[in-house]
Amino acid sequence: MTDQVTTTDTTQDTTEDATQDAHQADAAADALASSTSEASLRRSEQRSRAIEEQIAKDPSGFRMLTGDRPTGHLHIGHYFGSLMNRLRLQEAGVETLILVADYQVIADRDGTGPLRERVQSLVTDYLSIGIDPARTTIFAHSQVPALNQLMLPFLSLVTDSELYRNPTVKAEHEATGGRPMSGLLLTYPVHQAADILFCKANLVPVGKDQLPHLEQTRVVARRFDERYGRIQADTPVFPQAEALLSSGSLVLGTDGTKMSKSRGNTVELRMTADETAKVLKRAVTDSDRFITYDPAGRPEVANLLTIAGLCTGRDPGDIAAEIGNGGGGGLKKYLIEVLNETLAPIRARRAELEAAPDHVMAVLREGNARANAIADATLGEVREAMGMAY
Repeated sequence: MTDQVTTTDTTQDTTEDATQDAHQADAAADALASSTSEASLRRSEQRSRAIEEQIAKDPSGFRMLTGDRPTGHLHIGHYFGSLMNRLRLQEAGVETLILVADYQVIADRDGTGPLRERVQSLVTDYLSIGIDPARTTIFAHSQVPALNQLMLPFLSLVTDSELYRNPTVKAEHEATGGRPMSGLLLTYPVHQAADILFCKANLVPVGKDQLPHLEQTRVVARRFDERYGRIQADTPVFPQAEALLSSGSLVLGTDGTKMSKSRGNTVELRMTADETAKVLKRAVTDSDRFITYDPAGRPEVANLLTIAGLCTGRDPGDIAAEIGNGGGGGLKKYLIEVLNETLAPIRARRAELEAAPDHVMAVLREGNARANAIADATLGEVREAMGMAY
C-alpha cells in the first residue's frame, strides 16, 4: 500500500516535472523565436537603409515587385501607406513592376465580384497618382500563364507544415472558424514567391509584419538552386530578393480602426471633395475640446492630425497647437481642406482617365505583354535547369 502510494506520488511528481519542463521549454523557444525575430528585424532595417543609400547613388541594379488585390477601390490608407513610396522609387529610377493580383481575390472568396470594374479602377488610380507605364510595368496575375506555371516546381520545394506556419495562412486558418481553406489560400506563399521570382525581382517593399512572407520566397529560390541547379555555373536561376522596409505611413480609418471598405471608414481616391467632407465630418474624435497630439491617449484625434501632417508636410503637434480650442470640428474642417487640396490633382487626372477607359485597359494589356515576355524567358530557364527543355 505504502509502496503503491509512493509510486503514485512519484509518477505524479514526474508528470508535474515533465509538464513544468515542457512549459519552460516552450517559454524558452518563444523567447528564442522573439529574440531571433528582433535580431532579424534589426538586420532588415540596417539593410534597408543601405539599399536606400545605394538607390540614391545608382538605382540601375534594382528591379522591384509590388502590387495589390483588386478587392475594392484604393483609399488614402493605400496612398499614404504604399502608393507614394512606389511613386518615389519610380522617380528615383528603380525598375518597377506592379501586380494586379486578381487570382488572389478568389483565394478566400466564393466568387470574383465585379472584378473587371475593380481592376480597371485600380489601374486608373495607379495612373492618376503618377505611375508612368513607360517606366513601370502594370500587369495582372491571370494574364501571365508562365508566371502561374512556376507554381508547380515551386510547390515541390515546400512542405505543408511550412505553408501552415506562414503568418497569413495561419491567421486565415484561425479566422475560418473551422471552415476548410481553399488550396489556393494554403499555397498563397508559393504563389507570392512566383510573383516575385518570375521577373527575378531583387527588391520588395514590405512592412515589418510581412518579412516572413519574403523569407519564404528566399527559401524557394535557395532550394531551387540546391535541388535543380543552374544554367550558368556561377549564377543561380533566381536571385535572393531583399526587403525594403516600407517608409509609408500607417493611417487608420475615420473610426480609429484599420481602414477598410467593409467598415465604411475610408476616403477613397475616387471620391469627390463633397463626398470626402461628408466622410470626414463623421470621423470619430473624443470629448476633450482642446486638441492635442497624443497617439497613445487620443488615437482617433492623433490619426486625423497625422493625415493632416502628411498632406501639409507639417508636424502633427504643431497643427494641434494651432487648432487648440477649435475642437474636433475645427480639426475636421482643417483636415477636409488640406486633404481635398492634396487629392485635387489626382482627382482631376482620374476624371480624365475615367473618360478614356480604353486607354486604361490598353496600359494594362501593354503591361501584360511585357510581363509575359519576362515570364516566358524565366520559365524557359527553369525548364532547362530541371532538364525539361524538350
